[in-house]
Amino acid sequence: MTAAVRRALLSVSDKQGLIPFAQGLVQAGFELLSTGGTRKALEAAGVAVLDVAQYTGFPEMMDGRVKTLHPKVHGGLLGRPDLPEDAKSMQEHGITPFELVVVNLYPFVETITKPGVTADEAIEQIDIGGPSMLRSAAKNHRYLGVVTSPAQYDRVLAELQGGALSFEFRRELAAAAFEMTARYDRAIADYMVGLTHSSSTACDSDFPAQLAMQFERRSTLRYGENPHQRAAFYVEPCPAPSTLAAAETLHGKELSYNNLLDLDAAMQIVREFRQPAACVIKHNNPCGCAVGDDLADAYVKADGGDPVSAFGSVLGFNRSVDAATAEQLCAPGRFIEAIIAPSYDAEAFTMLTTVPKWKSNVRLLQCAAMLDPRPLSQEYRRITGGLLVQDRDEVAEELSQWRVVTKRHPTPTELADLEFAWLVCKHVKSNAILFAKGGQVVGVGAGQMSRLDSAYIAAYKADQRAVDGVCASDAFFPFRDGIDQIHSAGITAVIQPGGSKRDDEVIATCDEFGIAMIFTGRRHFRH
Repeated sequence: MTAAVRRALLSVSDKQGLIPFAQGLVQAGFELLSTGGTRKALEAAGVAVLDVAQYTGFPEMMDGRVKTLHPKVHGGLLGRPDLPEDAKSMQEHGITPFELVVVNLYPFVETITKPGVTADEAIEQIDIGGPSMLRSAAKNHRYLGVVTSPAQYDRVLAELQGGALSFEFRRELAAAAFEMTARYDRAIADYMVGLTHSSSTACDSDFPAQLAMQFERRSTLRYGENPHQRAAFYVEPCPAPSTLAAAETLHGKELSYNNLLDLDAAMQIVREFRQPAACVIKHNNPCGCAVGDDLADAYVKADGGDPVSAFGSVLGFNRSVDAATAEQLCAPGRFIEAIIAPSYDAEAFTMLTTVPKWKSNVRLLQCAAMLDPRPLSQEYRRITGGLLVQDRDEVAEELSQWRVVTKRHPTPTELADLEFAWLVCKHVKSNAILFAKGGQVVGVGAGQMSRLDSAYIAAYKADQRAVDGVCASDAFFPFRDGIDQIHSAGITAVIQPGGSKRDDEVIATCDEFGIAMIFTGRRHFRH
């Protein structure tokens, strides 16, 4: 830059790191211009600053809505001093070029995620001058730098110590500015579309004609599902406190792509229960799950559902992990990849990180709000050339809609196990057959092309533990052969959606064997 006066314009909502950064700019020879709250914060810290209104000769008005939308501001952002016509205009109108613009925007996203926020309150947080300055400065990055985040401050000051920002760095900053304004505008557009359709009951109101997703990269992962696949972890803006994105990693190695998938699956399952619950996840399927009188009891039962598959698994708990549970986790012969729970007692945390052989490797995550309600959400799945969008399968089960379709009704014990099995089965890959007894999963058949094969695998896994147990099926039995299979395993009660053309045949088969069966009327395919 060749201007006699080095000028920086500062206007930020996020004032983290503002004062030391501004002091660094002053030491580098900059004159600072600022507005509103930013100017007051700088003055309060003793940093010399010129009010933008004093520079433009035009006062802030309309409760601060109009302050930087002025030719002397945008002329200083868009002017090209090395072009004769631009230089002439700037000289005639007393416009000084800016070398640096530091702007972040009104907290619109943070505002709309607060409970009870009105539309008027949200709309008032739509920044106008900020995005205008960012776009002007980013477009003109050949001549000036645009800073949008406190995370950039240290690097900016370091480069300024060498004289001026490099062109490569200015272009990088410009790209970040355009990313910020794009995210910001997308959030506003999505919110306004939501207001427009808030009184509509049409399905299409939840699926806009144009879909643009906003996620911020949190980390680059070592690799994806396999070592030859690259991967990264992105999070949505202001994720709900009850989601995996809001969980805190307390200990252990870096999380992998597969760890994250399995941890999320573990959370989804244990959230289903109000009793102490534990689940054991392997390759995104529950190989074990149980409820118990306490967490240690639930874990022992969950691990016992399939001890062979449980080796090297990911665990989920819906209670704080206590010392009794940790003692079971640290038992010889067990190996655990990762655990997620609402919290860990101090003694339990010490045990998990000092006792077992895998102590330095196990990932311990906590999500204090794990059981809190979540806003209704959608899930996305890529296909080549496109994207599938659907509501998450998180609707509450309407037990009042369940109906017994056999001559024999379930006993109270069977009914409790059927409810338990049904909640777990919805999280098993289709075709899914799940056997349970005493609040414990004892056999799982997952992801088979034939429901009969799934029933066979569940029976094989359960062995004699299936006797007097119950069965859950994520979709209807198309033929009686599935009932024949579970009967031979010793199952006495079944829960399934119903809806097959051969329901009468399946019901008659259950009556033949004295099996009680419930139709829920709701399918839970999971592809």
